This record gives sequence, C-alpha cells and structure tokens, in this order.
Amino acid sequence: MRRAMARRLPLTVVTTPLSSAQARTAVPLAERTTLRLGGPATTFVQATTAADLVDAVRTADAAEEPLLLLGGGSNLVVADAGFAGTVVQVATTGRRADPLGDGLVQFTVEAGENWDAVVADAVAQGLGGLECLSGIPGLAGTTPVQNVGAYGVEIAQVLTSVDLFDRRRGNVQHRTADSLGLAYRTSVLKGTDHAVVLRARFALTAGGLSAPIRYAELARVLGVAQGDRVPVDAARKAVLELRRGKGMVLDAADHDTWSAGSFFTNPLVDDSTLAGALIRIAERMGPHVDVPVYPAGSGYSKLSAAWLIERAGFAKGHLGPGGRVGLSTKHTLALTNRGGASTEDLLELAREVRDGVRVAFGVELHPEPVLVGCEF
Repeated sequence: MRRAMARRLPLTVVTTPLSSAQARTAVPLAERTTLRLGGPATTFVQATTAADLVDAVRTADAAEEPLLLLGGGSNLVVADAGFAGTVVQVATTGRRADPLGDGLVQFTVEAGENWDAVVADAVAQGLGGLECLSGIPGLAGTTPVQNVGAYGVEIAQVLTSVDLFDRRRGNVQHRTADSLGLAYRTSVLKGTDHAVVLRARFALTAGGLSAPIRYAELARVLGVAQGDRVPVDAARKAVLELRRGKGMVLDAADHDTWSAGSFFTNPLVDDSTLAGALIRIAERMGPHVDVPVYPAGSGYSKLSAAWLIERAGFAKGHLGPGGRVGLSTKHTLALTNRGGASTEDLLELAREVRDGVRVAFGVELHPEPVLVGCEF
C-alpha cells in the first residue's frame, strides 16, 4: 500500500594554505575530500577573493586547461588517476546581514564560506530559515548548484539571488533564484561548468524562530507538531543530533563519515515505473508492506533510496571489495572508505548497490556526488 510522506560545478575545500600563484607540483586530492580518495592534481590555484576567483578561471580558460573548482570536498568523487588540469581552491570569505523590512533579513554569503559556519552564524543572530540545513559539509557556493536540502528545507525556499561568473560571456552576472531552475537536488547550474557561483543571498526571518518544522522525524525529536516553529538554536541542535546518529557529521575518527554524504538521490519515478516497483515490492515482501512514497508533482513520485537499498538486501555495514569500502553502519545511503580504499573500490560497490536495486525493483538509482574523471 502507498503512504504519502513528507540532497556542474564541482566545488570542494582545501585546508592547506597556498599562495595565489599556480603551483605546478602534484597536489594529492585524496587529502582534500571527505572520502579520502582520488589521485593528484598537477596545477593548483587558491582564490581568496571573488576577483581572484574570476581571474583564476579566466587564466585557465585562456590556456584551454580543464578546470576543477575545489571547496569542501564533501560532494566529490575523484578518479584514482587524479585531475589533469587546473584545480582552483575557492577560499573566498565574507558574510553580511541587511534588514529588508517586514521581519526579513538579507544574508549575503561569499562562495568560499564554510556552510555549517554560515548556518551557525545565522542561528547566533536569531535568523530563521537555515537551521534545518545544519551539519551539511561543504561551502556556501555549492548550495544553489544542487539545491541542497535536508529535514524538510531546501535552499530554494530561502535563496533570493546569486552572483556568478559566466565563463561563456566572460562577465559577472546577478541572477535571481527563480532563474536558476531549482528543483529536487538540481538546478540549471548542475551538470555544467559554464558558471561559477561567487556569492549567494538568502531571505531569512528575524525574531529567533525557525522555519515551520515540516519533517516528521525532526518534529518528533523536538516534541512539536509538524508546522510548528521552535527557537532556531533548538532546531539546529536537534538536526545535528540526528545527523550524528546517521554518521553525517564529519569526524576524522569515524570511518562512517569518510563518505560523500548520501551517495544516491531519492529516485523520481513516473506512474508506470512506480506501479511496476510496487508490484515487485509486494512479490518480494508481501502485499501489505508500508512503502514510503512521496508526491513529486503530476505523474511522478519520489521513493526512498535508503528503503529500497535495504529491501534489496544491502544492510547497514555491507562491505564491498576487500572490506576496504562499505555502506555506513549508521545509514545505507552513505558509501564509505573503511581505510586503504581506492576510488575504483567505491565505484564497484556503487555499481553493486545500483544493480541490486534495479534487479529487485526495476528502479534506477543515480549518484548525488560530482564524479571527476570516473563513472559508474
């Protein structure tokens, strides 16, 4: 039976200080991604201002070199062979809050700002709207690209505009949120390298209260009804607790966090595919199983990737090649590096899970991270 229920530009972060000049020595990317995987880059540039970032991109384009923008390393899978081109570290900083009137505040954030630090700052200022996006690794500039979302909130709900560098036209443009094609974990910026986000602006609410709590699990933890509002710091604390319980808050000592977060997006399926999947689920698990199905617009529904993965036979902690990679012991959506793994090990595990779900239910899973020099 059905039950309705209420995450391109590859941007990652380098923590090692570097000059703004290009470095022609090999730079290991495995040390700069949350998966701890990936071969070297040969050309490296650090951009600490928006002007530096634009100049670095223009220089690479003029030299006709492949370009990779590197931010938090949290949504990136880099091939074992590495990246033969220019890697630009996005290290721009700056935040500003400006009153808009009617209880709204415009929060302007440079692309290189650590996202969770941005959320923490907004919460500390009593601004509501970002608190449910706490604990998500990466940089602010990546959030509009894939319309980051969690616990009932998406960037599309608070984003007002971005400034970006258009590589085709060679100029900086101001783009409103409604021009970015924001949809479930995607935008017109995803899957293309034509534009580089320089900064983003968010409309947040003053007064210290969260956005309405829409996600049932979060509402239960907070002890409120869905739709209620709570103090922003209480919402942030609850979200961080939930994410830690799923291994989704970075911890160098915890291999469950040696991941790219959720590796698969929740699949969007048309009515025909859904009907076939429900038949297969009933055949496999019985006719009365409670299947999580999310409305996703006319003729489409969203299924839970984690639910499908587990029911296809892949339990938490399932190990891949040589035990070097595996599903997180806390959350089946995270593919993790258990130590000594290669990118190809991870991709082999991803293929195993994808193919298992397809065979079991006729549903195709798609990766959420950006794949650099590799495919699965």
